Amino acid sequence: MRKFSVPVLAAVVAMTLSGAALAADGLSPALEAAMQRDLGLTGPQLAQYLKAERLAIQQEKLAARRLGREFAGAWLERKANGSFGLVVATTSSTRPAGVPGAESRHARHSLAALNAAKGQLDDQLARRAAAPRGVYSWAVDLPSNSVVLGVAPGAEDAAIDFVARSGLDASTVRFERMDEAPQRRASIQGGRGILRDPGDGYVYACSIGFSVTKGATPGFATAGHCGDVGEIVYQEVSQWTPGVRLGAFAASAMPEGNQTGPDRGWVQVDSTHTLSPSVYGYGKGDVTVRGGTEAPVGTAICRSGRTTGWRCGAIGSKNVTVSYVNDSGQPDGTVTGLTRTTACAEGGDSGGSYITGVGQAQGVLSGGSGSCKGRQGRTGGGNSYFTPINAILGAYGLSLRTSP
Repeated sequence: MRKFSVPVLAAVVAMTLSGAALAADGLSPALEAAMQRDLGLTGPQLAQYLKAERLAIQQEKLAARRLGREFAGAWLERKANGSFGLVVATTSSTRPAGVPGAESRHARHSLAALNAAKGQLDDQLARRAAAPRGVYSWAVDLPSNSVVLGVAPGAEDAAIDFVARSGLDASTVRFERMDEAPQRRASIQGGRGILRDPGDGYVYACSIGFSVTKGATPGFATAGHCGDVGEIVYQEVSQWTPGVRLGAFAASAMPEGNQTGPDRGWVQVDSTHTLSPSVYGYGKGDVTVRGGTEAPVGTAICRSGRTTGWRCGAIGSKNVTVSYVNDSGQPDGTVTGLTRTTACAEGGDSGGSYITGVGQAQGVLSGGSGSCKGRQGRTGGGNSYFTPINAILGAYGLSLRTSP
């Protein structure tokens, strides 16, 4: 199934890590430093942001309920003065959002209409082998009130044909240039994480996402492309040196070639190991997982990975469909249901965890484009995509391991 190596993201190593607990209302030092670095925030700005984030989760639900069919989405937005607040969009020209503390903004298309339009592009996959070459992704973009297609330079005609065949209203569509193709975040590099040997002459490394249970059975969630059902997983104690057996893949899903589907999996852990509800902090304090509440678009989010450490960004779009390509430019699976973020990722970060500043698990890394290099420690650019943790939990009947 996999013709590539999938190294590590040391994320949340349930059974092999233990760490300092996070203060009830505070950030881990690792997350605080990474968020200030990558988001360009001062200490007071970060504190204000966290308050806005907590409020936004409730405001978004209230807006959707009050506006009904006229709801056009909600997102956190940074204002000119550096503060953060929720923007609520509505198709009504007379009725405001009706959400205290939120800015109301008029939009042409409702969220339901945009989701339906995005669905028309998804339906194309059932009628053709794969996405057109150079059409890398498509998703609803709330701030622009449109369906945005990520398109390679020179592939605009293919994207136009793709949209035309779907019957999509062209007024809902916007193209966004992507200079690099999205790829599964994988490389043949050692690092802290997990190893598997499928017997094809290679040893593959990947990352643990979040500790989970299925009834009384312990395990961890990760990317589906990290292993096939039944493959044994070992602790990686040093570069490409396997340690103790951790368990085996109980379920795995990942499309390859011209196939379409989700990227998700979980490993059933041997009973001798202990699950830790935390994300590894690289010596700067582990981050406690406190829940799995889904954060709205615009929320700051951080990703933990063995290749790039803590990297932060913001949630850009949800329910994204991404058509991966391999190093030869050939189709490498089209993955649905992803969330796009501006947190950078590189080879070796596949499978690891995304978490908010207040400890809410969001998902596990599937792939990305761009890199984390080149801005004096700041994010290098590009996008990364994760499979929402709640989708994994629901698909396999799992429960997230959390701590108060």
